[in-house]
Amino acid sequence: MRDRRLGLPIVAIVVASVGLPPATAAAQDQGTEPGTGPAWTLPRLPDGQPDLQGFWTTQTFTPLERPRHLGDKAFYTEEEWAALQAQLTAEGVDPLAGNVIGIEDAEERERRLYQDNRDPSYVHYDNELWLRTPVPKGLSTRRTSLITDPADGRIPATVPEAEARAAARAEARRGVDPFTGHETRPLSERCIVWPHNGPPMLPPAYNDIHQILQTPDHIVIFTELNNSLPRIIPLDGRPALPDAIQLIPGDSRGRWEGDTLVVESGNFTDKTRFRGSSAALHVTERFTRVDADTIRYEFTVDDPTTWAQPWSAEIPMVTTEGPMYEYACHEGNHDIRHILEIYRNLERQAAEAEKEAEAGR
Repeated sequence: MRDRRLGLPIVAIVVASVGLPPATAAAQDQGTEPGTGPAWTLPRLPDGQPDLQGFWTTQTFTPLERPRHLGDKAFYTEEEWAALQAQLTAEGVDPLAGNVIGIEDAEERERRLYQDNRDPSYVHYDNELWLRTPVPKGLSTRRTSLITDPADGRIPATVPEAEARAAARAEARRGVDPFTGHETRPLSERCIVWPHNGPPMLPPAYNDIHQILQTPDHIVIFTELNNSLPRIIPLDGRPALPDAIQLIPGDSRGRWEGDTLVVESGNFTDKTRFRGSSAALHVTERFTRVDADTIRYEFTVDDPTTWAQPWSAEIPMVTTEGPMYEYACHEGNHDIRHILEIYRNLERQAAEAEKEAEAGR
């Protein structure tokens, strides 16, 4: 654990003294096209590619899905946005209070934002102390959700095939002790993959820096909170892997469409299960540098065996500074052994207690 304040810069100018730089807010809220900001020229590499390199953060309280109580409200007003930013970025707010935007009552939302208001039995680090950044975590934009399509800001309904698949998975787990062995533990706990790693990439709860590196024929995306290898995406036009080869993070191929990097990913496994998806998942990502401080990251996911329609989201990637810190998970995954040892000890204690109880009858 460490104080993230050592790893992020202070952005000098912010909107309403909290949140994003003015150029970023304009680009995201008004749909500003790349290169239209004042006195800004899109930086390019020697081969002419747009330069996306550097450290970028996706930290945000903006939820993936629009809270139901907001109905068809796609954007907050300027006044609502400023009030929420002030509430979310206040001193003492817990950066891990990730579901607070879904709370309609402002007083209850205020209460939930502070770790001191939790049940006293909840013992944890002081999240505000070790996770608060110099530019505090707030809303990405005035959007009420990261999802931009469908218009309701919600993940589309699942199709019957997906519901049957989910029921079969649940049935397969029925009666299985989740601590039987390492195979029955979640993939994230086993340090194999985090759901946010992508593709598509979603904002993690913390350690939310992404480093981008480029060569003429490859681009590398490395996420700080990461159990997987860095994403190394070819740009040289090579064919995708054969269908028989499937990977948990899928197989990605990139290309430039004007000044936008487009990355297509397929060949996922049925263990990937992004939001309940199947091996038929297909992800299209778009990276567009819209000003000196911002990359507009957009993605569309499509899996006709899971959702009634494709759906899309938009997440600003805002410039920040390194270094990134190593996320070691269980230090090489050694702790899975101790997790199971603890459970075996609990089983032995329960068996001994039962034996003593029988002897006393």
